[in-house]
Amino acid sequence: MKVSCLQENLNKALGIVGRAVASRTTLPITNNVLIATEDSKLKLSATNLEIAITCWFGTVVEEEGAITVPARLLNEFVSSLPSGRIDLKLTDHSLHLECARVEANISGLDAEDFPPIPEVGDGLTYEIAPEDLRLAINQVVFATATEDTRPVLTGVSAELEGDTMTMAAADGFRLAIHKAPLATPAKEKLEVIIPGRSLTELGRLLAEQEEPVLIAVSPTKSQILFRLNDVTIGETKARVELVSQLLQGTFPNYRQLIPQTYSTRAIASTSDFLRATRTAAIFARDGSGIVRLQVMTGAQDQPGKISISARSEQIGDNVGEIDAEVEGEASKIAFNGRYVTDVLGVIHEDNIALETTTPSSPGVIHPIGSERYMHIIMPMFVQW
Repeated sequence: MKVSCLQENLNKALGIVGRAVASRTTLPITNNVLIATEDSKLKLSATNLEIAITCWFGTVVEEEGAITVPARLLNEFVSSLPSGRIDLKLTDHSLHLECARVEANISGLDAEDFPPIPEVGDGLTYEIAPEDLRLAINQVVFATATEDTRPVLTGVSAELEGDTMTMAAADGFRLAIHKAPLATPAKEKLEVIIPGRSLTELGRLLAEQEEPVLIAVSPTKSQILFRLNDVTIGETKARVELVSQLLQGTFPNYRQLIPQTYSTRAIASTSDFLRATRTAAIFARDGSGIVRLQVMTGAQDQPGKISISARSEQIGDNVGEIDAEVEGEASKIAFNGRYVTDVLGVIHEDNIALETTTPSSPGVIHPIGSERYMHIIMPMFVQW
């Protein structure tokens, strides 16, 4: 192999695939990145056996070849080089790199020993705009479970039907649901569970994408592929593919958890609500994370209010108020403060609605001006 490319392009590509490099593994070669030539482009691949990321970008190819080298070492070395042309040459089981007045030789392993990247093949395909997919991921993935006691809850349920993709995540204490439009209607209904970690990595890639993202699922529904055709790296465009294993099992029927009615509805500024909850959460740290919300109706021409408070026996207490447009009766409810700040932090609309029924019933938060997102939080039981 003998190729030439720009240092900034190689550095960016290594950063992209490096997210899939195994950190703890019994298979040492998964600590490596595969470097190969393919169709007059340089191909980089990395996998931790659960997720694989491959990146192709334009280079000057003089000789074909392939090798795997330690990903961390290569990434650190390339990032330390000055901008400009970098030459890569394969000699036996060593990769020779030269840039400006700097040279290095990195020992590698045979490319044939690298784990094969799963091929999705002729499965179901869908398309979605990158900004719609990124928003959906951001608004649901944080609600996945972090413990593996129920593996399906560490993933996100994705249902693709008609012109809509519905993503849902739940950890037993909260439920996030987002409906995103598909770029082209689905030819066939699909239900899969995608690991939350895979979607987190995909979300990072989508910031650099402009064209619709291709989603493909293997015929066995064991792998899912996301293809991004125009990821910006330096002054050129690259093709990036992320392949992930799918979680097997049945996701809970979350629709039956959605409250159908409410007795109190309060509309408030998203930023004001977030600021007040973050302040209360400081005092809630030593108080089991509990933040108390009291919705108060207004008197005559006065607006309603939401009182947001927290207290700890050790450090003290805090009370804050924000204006709200209240419909229905006054109410009280307590939540884990982190759950409230998590959801308010991913809503971009100016105002949100808080809908409650009783102190022991789930509360619903959703943005005003959009019907695509809903977040349900289980209450905490406190003495008022």
